Amino acid sequence: MLTALEDQERIFKELLKTGRKTEFGKEHNYNSINSYAEFSQAVPLRDYEGFKPYIELIKQGKHNILWKGLPIYFAKTSGTTSGAKYIPITKDSVDNHFDSARNAFFCYMSETGNYSSADGKMIFLSGSPVLERMGGIPTGRLSGISNHLIPRYLRTNQLPSYETNCIEDWETKLEKIVDETIDQDMRMISGIPPWIQMYFDRLIERSGKKIKELFPNFNVMVHGGVNFEPYKAKLFESIGTKIDTIETFPASEGFFAFQDSQEQEGLLLNTNFGVFYEFVPIQQMFEANPRRIGLKDVKVGENYALVINSNAGLWGYNLGDTVKFVSVNPYRIVVTGRIKHYISAFGEHVIGEEVEYSLMKAAEKEGLKITEFTVAPMVEQGKGKSYHEWFVEFEDKPDDLRRFSLLVDENLRKKNIYYDDLIAGNILQTLQIRSIRKNGFIDYMKSIGKLGGQNKVPRLSNDRKIADELTKYVQNT
Repeated sequence: MLTALEDQERIFKELLKTGRKTEFGKEHNYNSINSYAEFSQAVPLRDYEGFKPYIELIKQGKHNILWKGLPIYFAKTSGTTSGAKYIPITKDSVDNHFDSARNAFFCYMSETGNYSSADGKMIFLSGSPVLERMGGIPTGRLSGISNHLIPRYLRTNQLPSYETNCIEDWETKLEKIVDETIDQDMRMISGIPPWIQMYFDRLIERSGKKIKELFPNFNVMVHGGVNFEPYKAKLFESIGTKIDTIETFPASEGFFAFQDSQEQEGLLLNTNFGVFYEFVPIQQMFEANPRRIGLKDVKVGENYALVINSNAGLWGYNLGDTVKFVSVNPYRIVVTGRIKHYISAFGEHVIGEEVEYSLMKAAEKEGLKITEFTVAPMVEQGKGKSYHEWFVEFEDKPDDLRRFSLLVDENLRKKNIYYDDLIAGNILQTLQIRSIRKNGFIDYMKSIGKLGGQNKVPRLSNDRKIADELTKYVQNT
């Protein structure tokens, strides 16, 4: 705990020292900043939209804008309002991405004594490593950039081949990945859970065998990007047994936390790798001047918006993720959702953590496996006619969908008092679940050009954009 706080103080001073020489630092009077309190007053919170003018200057070849010199990469990722986002990766920040992933693996091996996973083949289900140039700077998906950073000693065991990894169409790429791996000694598999599941489904279809039968030495699965719980039961069923897993919290903006123990809950916050963290109590996030705190003031059990300052040149950057501390000695977090992914059409402010808990608890009780789901408000005229509409793809549809819906609703009412008040006051009906046909979510993602890679379905939306499209995939019976 003490080391983490000391590391954060050291990183804060180092960031400021370099930041003073940048255009951003000059604009925000870094020379006169000597404490975190002064920094939080001088540097407002921004999301990507607030950084876009600075990114445009970097694209024009301007040096020392957000960080010294120029970035060595741009990580290209999907934006919400601005189209593509271009996140700088600098010479100083690149170690945060790769060394953090390495440390997650080293912690696992040290705790479990399982070193054999490094002796066989490993696969990283990732985006294409083909990079374009943006203002002369190599640019691509973070997972594709990461392929260029894998050390030589791991490359001999890495699959798929470079040529296969360069295939853009996910389904074509997946078939080639299966071709190249089905008869190999696969020991570690890494990726976003829904795309790992799709890979497993293809392997099972091709071979007629469970994954552990195909790969007897497969013993660790690395995952991130979405909450693992909704996918866990089906993934382990596909494998044929439970195996060790390592959860990670990477983003284009940095690698923030990883699972350092198979025994303890939560992910160890990465406090000594070029990122100074700030936290905003989620209830205050939309206020004009929300309260910002450093690591030493966080409390267990509170939901915070995660704000970063980094040696990639991101300052007061609102990442968009919400986290909750489950321990402060050491500092371990769970990711609870996205700031923009919530439902509050009626003042209920339901968040991702609550819907995932409510559905998975009901599914566990009923012995059901969930493939994918999302939730949106259905606003109808007249008191007591509106409701939350859930779109769920089941492995096997429940015998009584209405009864299952009421069970999920009961769980959500216990989890969110505002939602409970709206149901009790007859402002809302109980939630309604629409059963999505098999592969409906995959077909939806394909229809919007976001199948595979690092793409994922939002758990919640406060509008009907996704929901209205998903009605095309609802089962009629």
